[in-house]
Amino acid sequence: MPRIITLRDALREAMSEEMRRDENVFLMGEEVAEYNGAYKVSKGMLDEFGPKRVIDTPIAELGFAGIGVGAAINGLRPIVEFMTWNFAVLAFDQIVNNAAKTLSQSAGDFTCPIVFRGPTGSAGQLAQQHSQTFESWMANVPGLKVISIVDPKDAKGLMKSAIRDEDPICFMESEMLYGHKGDVPEEEYLTPIGKAVVRREGTDVTLVSYNKMSLVAEQAAVELAKEGISAEVIDLRTIRPLDNKTLVESVRKTNRMVVVDECWPFAGVSAEIAYEIQKYAFDYLDAPVTRVNSADTSLSYAPTLVEEWLPNASKVIKAVKEVLYVNA
Repeated sequence: MPRIITLRDALREAMSEEMRRDENVFLMGEEVAEYNGAYKVSKGMLDEFGPKRVIDTPIAELGFAGIGVGAAINGLRPIVEFMTWNFAVLAFDQIVNNAAKTLSQSAGDFTCPIVFRGPTGSAGQLAQQHSQTFESWMANVPGLKVISIVDPKDAKGLMKSAIRDEDPICFMESEMLYGHKGDVPEEEYLTPIGKAVVRREGTDVTLVSYNKMSLVAEQAAVELAKEGISAEVIDLRTIRPLDNKTLVESVRKTNRMVVVDECWPFAGVSAEIAYEIQKYAFDYLDAPVTRVNSADTSLSYAPTLVEEWLPNASKVIKAVKEVLYVNA
């Protein structure tokens, strides 16, 4: 039976269930234990699993990411929490040069089943160094899988799948949406990695997004419907591997696509999707694929500039009308 719970509770359930199922799974990161997590995602886990499996680390991302990678190569299944993916920049050597390359460097003799997780993207007035969106950064690296979620049901199902996966996974959340609620089944389930979901059926244009921008796309679709424009909304859920099949099938129906992406426009996720669609669905397009991204600048602190910097429903609606009336 489904229940309505928050994103943070869904993530906690996933981690706790997997830790009960497999004694090799453990959680480590800054403030995950005594403080119950910076965003209370790990609340109560120390009490249940103890300090050997829920481990507070020093403020040293490179160090504890490296410990996690070594543990994974030696048969354990670490979950490494970054308080924010902005801090994970300090651990990129371990993520990019060690975790991602373990399988190829060992000629297949070793895997690195590790989950790096934490919030990505903007979160209000946190300014330049704490507001970057990392999906495109990590998806550029062969050997890494990248998941980015907004829905609590997906969060639980994909986290459980990620913990069981043999490859290193970057699991992206949103600091602003840990309290976001949704239906989550009580019974055991897994959500497949690499499969997008159609959040809203439509016939006139396809809106593609992920993480909290999926909510922006859905908001735009609701407003467009009031004007008689039917928008299909696809939530990618997994950035790498990308679910091209679902995207192409949608474009075959709608003939137009707008990608809503919090990444910067240059070399971002939206740029890759635009390329993939022109390669695999060019004959179905009646207009160029259009992108709605964050501004191509670092994020300022002022709240008015934060609002201007981010994609929003108004910008999405404007882009939709441009692709609809391109030949008018």
